[in-house]
Amino acid sequence: MTMLSLVEASGSPFSAGVALGKFGAESAHSYLLHSPSWDSVMAWRGSAAAASMLALVDAHFPQIRQELEGLASGLELPFEDVFLWNCRGDLWSMPPDGCTTVQLPGTGQPRITHNEDGDPGFAGHCGIGLFTPDNGPAFASFVYPASIPGHTFAVTAHGLVMTVNNLRSRQITAGVPRMVLTRAILNQTHVDHALTLLRRATKSGGFHLSLAQRGQPDLYSVEFNALGVSAHTMTAPALHANHLIHPGFRDHPQLITDSSRCRQERGDALLAQGQLDPLVILADQANQEFPIYRNAPDDSDNENTMATVDIHVGASHVEWSVYAQPGQPAQYKLADAMLKP
Repeated sequence: MTMLSLVEASGSPFSAGVALGKFGAESAHSYLLHSPSWDSVMAWRGSAAAASMLALVDAHFPQIRQELEGLASGLELPFEDVFLWNCRGDLWSMPPDGCTTVQLPGTGQPRITHNEDGDPGFAGHCGIGLFTPDNGPAFASFVYPASIPGHTFAVTAHGLVMTVNNLRSRQITAGVPRMVLTRAILNQTHVDHALTLLRRATKSGGFHLSLAQRGQPDLYSVEFNALGVSAHTMTAPALHANHLIHPGFRDHPQLITDSSRCRQERGDALLAQGQLDPLVILADQANQEFPIYRNAPDDSDNENTMATVDIHVGASHVEWSVYAQPGQPAQYKLADAMLKP
């Protein structure tokens, strides 16, 4: 069973970035720098698009720029390269990021359960990060080597809950990188502020988010890309498998892989059959070629499930469990009460 490390980072944005960089340095140097994914993104070195995105980050999110600088320092890699890697989904349609999310709106206490799918080369090198920044709320997030937090799953001290699915948008502008926007969401005190941030920003690539907050009855399904933002309040159980499905958005230019399409179809079928246990759905491998739970070394999208998180959003607190593998006990059981605002 692949275990998840515990990573703690605190202080200034730069120092938190350094701690995260040191955590991922060994994996970055031994694997990432030699991967086809890295080569695909580094082809954008010196590009006008990269320069425009960095200028927008500098103008609107200077603290996240400092966090990225710290990340590069901890990794002992050039800042430009680390910034580009954190723009990978804005520059390239096929980064090894996928994910599947089950959304259960419930009766005022939403439940969000999520498979975090990523590059199999990072198996055994990911973790749960506990962040206590000088400016902004404390939060906990799944973390990958060489990436800032916020593009996976996270819970903040304000009880804000977010899970993230990759969207492979074909129409991209030189806007704020999507991973910077989702990192900025973790600094928001309320889910409404998160939605406002997305609507006002000049966006580049796209993500799907599941958003909820303790004490709030609503569960939001949000798709955003360079063309806009679609935010739906969920009223029935649903599944999202990392491609655009909202009415009015599904016709936007995008790449839907066979895995993404089959996971969506299988998840929809299970829900229609009355299967409402999200952990059962996310462990499903009935389609052996394109399963929901992904652990094949030759996965068609070069993705494996790194962890599953099950989040219960209550009236007074958030409880969440992180599983490294289906059928095994949770490796981490966390509550937002452990995080100081």
